[in-house]
Amino acid sequence: MGEPVPEQSYADAVLSAEEARLWNAVTANCLDFNAWTALIDETEKTAESNILKLRKVYDAFLAEFPLCFGYWKKYADHEARLDGVTKVIEVYERAVLAVTYSVDIWYNYCQFAISTYEDPDIIRRLFERGLAYVGTDYRSNILWDEYIKYEESLQAWSHLAIIYTRILEHPITQLDRYFHCLKELAATRSLSEILTSEEAAMYSVTAENTAQTLDGETQPGDVDMSAQPEISGSTEADSLAKYVSVREEMYNKAKEYESKIIGFELAIRRPYFHVKPLDNPELENWHNYLDLIEKEEDINKVIKLYERCVIACASYSEFWIRYVLCMEARGSIELANNALARATHVFVKKQAEIHLFSARFKELSGDVSGARVEYQHLYSDLYPGLLEAIVKHSNMEHRLGDKESACSIYEKAIAAEKEKDRSQILPTLLIQYSRFLSLAIGDIEKAKETLTGFLEQCDLTKSIIEAIMQLESILPSEKRIEFLDSLVEKFLTAEPTEGEVTSLADKEDISSIFLEFLDLFGDAQAIKKATNRHLTHFSRKRSMLSSKKRRADDVIMSDRDKLARIGDGTQPVVGTDPNAHNPPVWPATSEASGQQWGAAYAPQATYPAYGTYDYSHQMPQSAPQAAAYGAYPPTYPAQAYTQQTYAQPSAMAVAAPAPAVAPAAAYPQQPVAAQQPYYGTGTYY
Repeated sequence: MGEPVPEQSYADAVLSAEEARLWNAVTANCLDFNAWTALIDETEKTAESNILKLRKVYDAFLAEFPLCFGYWKKYADHEARLDGVTKVIEVYERAVLAVTYSVDIWYNYCQFAISTYEDPDIIRRLFERGLAYVGTDYRSNILWDEYIKYEESLQAWSHLAIIYTRILEHPITQLDRYFHCLKELAATRSLSEILTSEEAAMYSVTAENTAQTLDGETQPGDVDMSAQPEISGSTEADSLAKYVSVREEMYNKAKEYESKIIGFELAIRRPYFHVKPLDNPELENWHNYLDLIEKEEDINKVIKLYERCVIACASYSEFWIRYVLCMEARGSIELANNALARATHVFVKKQAEIHLFSARFKELSGDVSGARVEYQHLYSDLYPGLLEAIVKHSNMEHRLGDKESACSIYEKAIAAEKEKDRSQILPTLLIQYSRFLSLAIGDIEKAKETLTGFLEQCDLTKSIIEAIMQLESILPSEKRIEFLDSLVEKFLTAEPTEGEVTSLADKEDISSIFLEFLDLFGDAQAIKKATNRHLTHFSRKRSMLSSKKRRADDVIMSDRDKLARIGDGTQPVVGTDPNAHNPPVWPATSEASGQQWGAAYAPQATYPAYGTYDYSHQMPQSAPQAAAYGAYPPTYPAQAYTQQTYAQPSAMAVAAPAPAVAPAAAYPQQPVAAQQPYYGTGTYY
């Protein structure tokens, strides 16, 4: 994937001050594409003839952005200028390994071969290698055209005819032009010139059989004629017509298939890789195109479209996840693992979504140790303290029957968070651990100790009190009413920290939940005490807020609106009946007096279990996506951690992720022939 050649050394490469500054920038943020390009430009200016410096910067850049075929070409040009053919070949071989399904990189490689080698067989083998991968690409015409141009320069008409014939088998762009060129070739050259010896022999035998049928007997010279690679003059026109007719059938079939895909192909505005995000219509077009091709029985068509897709959409986890799931569904586990390795090690390696998916996928595949590595990498290295990774890792160990390891994961994470001055995730982490202890392990006492021990060290939070009440509600022992009442009292009388409105809402929620808890487990005196406190704290304030809102509404109300509200000024209007009698006017009351715990906390038979926690405040943002494709995990909203982006922080463009889409269902080293594997798995490990 563009990694440096081991024997290269950069020890003698002395950096200028500007180069050193830019190197520091890309070291701090390896995905800062603009800093990388600035570093390359600076290196090319100051070290135009220093191949060591050039190798260092290109190797490092292409290890992060291996799909940038244009930079592979620039790298190869530098090697050709400063070193020699051998190094150029090394660069191009690394390039076609990194971006195998790029038409452009094969085109550049073949151009280099034509300018370097004289042996046609060497050049033809390289063309065939490239066409085995990209020859069916709708935009592969530039590579085919280069091949045609080369064969024309050799006047190898039979090779040229074969190339045209092969093109007509595939629905690529400008198919009409290629068919016209084939007919023109057949019209300007004798059939014996454009046929291979095998084809010429076949046509001669056909002509011989035709003559035998017409004469009713075998002519003495027929056997000798069949051995000649030339077509007799009497059958030249018939053979030519048949030759063109067969290829016209191929052309018509390809055009029919093209009609099915042309809409998708024309909607692909950017078939190459770029760090800028794609717009939503183009992302949706890729999904729709994949939906169509996945119905094909030929897995090669499916693989090649996916490989084209993950060039243009390399920064989107959703397409890598979809690729892996598709290959798994078709039984190609090796291809699935290879795609997953490329995603997690190179292309979306900074996105939490792909690592969470990888961990679950490896667990399902039986690679438990690999799943552990993914989880640990997430919450230890990539995003320290990432709560969802901690929770999922612990749950996996519990599924495997290792309760001790499951608890140890939580305890180590809690210990690490306690060492921080003000940990934002410690309360939620403790709540998750207490839920895990009570619901999965069945150790309710330890779950209770986990939360109550936290109260001695930190301020009360809404979520902690909710969790404690939930635990008390499921404990078989006597409920600690006085203890909970003291916690609620302390929480309600605490000074607001983030604004009166938010603080008041949290306090009212806790008071409402506690009233519900007492209605189930408390006595009449406890309920009376809590109710009076609730009305004292919230009824008057809510009435004041309502009156303020009414006064604000009155200010902006038009005269007509006022007239509609007060009628003729002597009585309020009720409904639409002007003759309706005045209803009794009740004093303004708070919601709490009508429903003590509000709509969000309606009375229930039992206190509801503490729900699934929202990780959105902490989950890292993935690359801009239109949809997340795959069974797991869901897309993640933005969080405080730095997302994977290729733009400089000051110019970073972020697109919001769209709702998740329901899910659908590697390559060893490259040989020369068409039946080639796709990538070497050793690249990633």
